Amino acid sequence: MSAAAFIYLAEGLSPEKQHGVINSPGFEMRIFGVSSYEQACDVAKALVNTGTESIVLCAGFGYRGTAMVKAAVPGIPVATTKFDYHPGLGCSGDDVFQ
Repeated sequence: MSAAAFIYLAEGLSPEKQHGVINSPGFEMRIFGVSSYEQACDVAKALVNTGTESIVLCAGFGYRGTAMVKAAVPGIPVATTKFDYHPGLGCSGDDVFQ
């Protein structure tokens, strides 16, 4: 079974509390909420160690946050739903989660 992950970002989230899995035939989507870029990097590494083959980041990740996650999991495709703007914050995640 192949596995991908979606990581979303907002203040006060904890991957231990905000997580889930959506199973489909032959595919698993793992979802985690994090409250910092550093936490996203830690979650990404753990996901890859358990078989995740690609990671999608929410639009709240700015360019720096995306680069940090990509560097944390070399060789794994990392994409971002991108407009470099966090709708809940009214600005880029780079302005808040540095």
